[in-house]
Amino acid sequence: MTTVYDDVGDQAAGDVPMRRIAFTINGARKIAEVEPRLLLAHLIRRGVGLTGTHMGCDTTNCGACTVLVDGKPIKSCTMLAVQADGHEITTVEGLASASELHPLQEGFRAEHGLQCGFCTPGMMLAAKALLDVNPDPTEEDVRWALSGNLCRCTGYQNIVKSVLWAAAKLRSQSAG
Repeated sequence: MTTVYDDVGDQAAGDVPMRRIAFTINGARKIAEVEPRLLLAHLIRRGVGLTGTHMGCDTTNCGACTVLVDGKPIKSCTMLAVQADGHEITTVEGLASASELHPLQEGFRAEHGLQCGFCTPGMMLAAKALLDVNPDPTEEDVRWALSGNLCRCTGYQNIVKSVLWAAAKLRSQSAG
């Protein structure tokens, strides 16, 4: 039998070996059989069914696909799903509890950080990664943390205000 490859070295359709991976997403342990070339964003959206992770550019420029992998912001449109094996992933759906919004979600609502909402999940997760290591960021800190995320609808001011609002709320919760 002959296996035919195209000129970029990929195996012929239907001839791709599957790989078993195990990961945790938003606190739930999952096992999946994936093609080695499957992107993490596609696994999250199609395989797990969580559609808050958006695909905007496929080149890591826009940040709409940002998720947290072991607490670090990662652009899931260029990370392979097999690289998530053994890791913990947090998506925007994992921020809120069943009964209340996460302070970042509240802040985006209170400070009008939302426009069309396409970039919002990635912005929130990049902001969460910042607030996890720096609970009292400056405006400059927030702008730097969000610099890998693009919003085509706003001038970013309300997004920055939203993150600072959330930081203040989180600090007051930990103090009280």
